[in-house]
Amino acid sequence: MALSSGLSIAFFGSSLVSAYWNGAATYYRGIVKALADRGHRVTFYEPDAYDRQKHRDMPDPDWARVVVYPATIDGVSRALDAARGADVLVKASGVGVFDEWLEAAIPSARAADAVAIFWDVDAPATLDRIMRDPADPFRPLISSYDAVFTYGGGQPVVGAYGDLGARLCVPVYNAVDPATHFAVPSDPRFEADLAFLGNRLPDREARVERFFLHAAAMMPDRLCLLGGAGWAGKPVPDNVHCLGHVYTADHNAFNCTPLAVLNISRESMASTGYSPATRVFEAAGAAACLITDAWTGVELFLEPDREILVAADGEEVAAHVDALTPERAQQIGRAAQRRVLSEHTYAHRALQVEELLTGRVRRPVGAGARA
Repeated sequence: MALSSGLSIAFFGSSLVSAYWNGAATYYRGIVKALADRGHRVTFYEPDAYDRQKHRDMPDPDWARVVVYPATIDGVSRALDAARGADVLVKASGVGVFDEWLEAAIPSARAADAVAIFWDVDAPATLDRIMRDPADPFRPLISSYDAVFTYGGGQPVVGAYGDLGARLCVPVYNAVDPATHFAVPSDPRFEADLAFLGNRLPDREARVERFFLHAAAMMPDRLCLLGGAGWAGKPVPDNVHCLGHVYTADHNAFNCTPLAVLNISRESMASTGYSPATRVFEAAGAAACLITDAWTGVELFLEPDREILVAADGEEVAAHVDALTPERAQQIGRAAQRRVLSEHTYAHRALQVEELLTGRVRRPVGAGARA
């Protein structure tokens, strides 16, 4: 693989052009765009599934080639045939259709001098599934990939994948793209004291009830916003306004307008730790005052009480909101923005990926593979 001319990368993921029921969309966009900025050529293969193409947030970008294939076995087979000549073949977790087929097919589809990467965008959940089922079909395939990249999880995830035979496992954390997530004027649609944005998912709903809905109930005079798909019909306190799906074009205004924005991790990521959600960095990039549920490792990314507020439960969320003034919220948001722009942009992550793809990924299995 010649770095001088850039790498050709075939990336099989859920969707690059639609964030509809696709929480990894902005992560994909940030990583792929930053790799393109470094001269690499990415073709993103995504299935026409779950009405995502009907809810696009963006047209095909000029920094990646997007191939939308039919959600059929013939469609995915043709897509993989077209990708065989790439320097790097990537299979992301959670494509949504034919995941098991792709996981088995991609390692054998790579050319002799190419590498195959499994990129896990929900490693805690993937590992929990594998540990619960010794017959999980992905378990024996892990060692056939040259490396596993994850978008979080820290040493617990690295160690678990190493124990399952991964040649190399490296977290490539979420980040911010300063060109897409930045401070904007406030928008009356999103005026509130506390706002949360996230799709309704089984391993998140109980935590949303605990950290957001309970906090809202404790602040009946405070307006709270709930954004994301799937919340229609969910019983909420009277002071909670449900917005439905919030398109990515509105994310900056959603982050900038409320007094505070709340991050709530999915259960698997909170229990594993070291798994900052994409929206943590997006909100910080927009200089939002961010309150997060407590999880191990938050201080590695943002400093509690100076760049982010941390809450152990809904009562602490409500206490943070009650104590905030607009001046204090602005101070926290600006400090967070400075931190992520200096350490946590997708340009930082793309350099990390490039160094891995041209160096450590090629190393043989050994003690150093789990470092």
